[in-house]
Amino acid sequence: MTSAANAELLALAVSVAREAAALAARRRSETVTVAATKSSPVDVVTATDREVEALIRGRLRDARPSDGFLGEESGSGSSASGLHWIVDPIDGTVNFLYGIPHYAVSIAVSEGADPASWSILAGCVVNPASGELFAAARGEGATLDGRAVAVSAPASLGESLVATGFGYDARVRDEQGATVMQLLSRVRDIRRMGAAALDLCSIAVGRLDAYFERGLNPWDFAAGALIASEAGAVVTTDDVRDGRRLVMAAAPSIAREFAELLRDTRA
Repeated sequence: MTSAANAELLALAVSVAREAAALAARRRSETVTVAATKSSPVDVVTATDREVEALIRGRLRDARPSDGFLGEESGSGSSASGLHWIVDPIDGTVNFLYGIPHYAVSIAVSEGADPASWSILAGCVVNPASGELFAAARGEGATLDGRAVAVSAPASLGESLVATGFGYDARVRDEQGATVMQLLSRVRDIRRMGAAALDLCSIAVGRLDAYFERGLNPWDFAAGALIASEAGAVVTTDDVRDGRRLVMAAAPSIAREFAELLRDTRA
């Protein structure tokens, strides 16, 4: 795809994400309840998750009917064009449920739908609570509210602020907790904020120095990984163990050391 074509795809993603974010914000001002659970009792879905995804899917279908779709709530659809829209209607649903203003609408478009081989062409992440919009098109850099952004440059891992997230399975959480315990003495501090897409965008703007999480789904990181990468972060998604993918993003100055530390801890 050309730069102009990617820019057009990004413009569509931004337009739809803004509308979806406005809907999510309106619903958050009303009563929010759990509509269902998925992998475990703590893996919740609200009616707003479904409503927002339906809006996004409809808008994208109207604009580009030949493209495929992969969404957290409504699954996948075939692609005649080779392009796929990777969508998380509300990343950070538990934060949304509790009224914590750290959740996001995430939309990316890719050639291919498998993280092992896809090429993300454009993506955006919108925080409905703050109104912040992070965006990137491949090869064009990343922006926050239209302004170019860049990653941090910590002098060492010990001076780095690191974020992570936890899965919904109790056994997996035990493993992740053990990893965090091993990391705590090696970094400045650790944050667990509950929205992978926003964590990756925080890498892009220097609010975090590194991030890792195993077990993410494609819609959790597609847009955020591109945004972090286009801002200069080292991003890897190719470490798969027991069917669970490790997503890592870090400032270049600490990326190798951080990756080695994660290997040592078996993150």
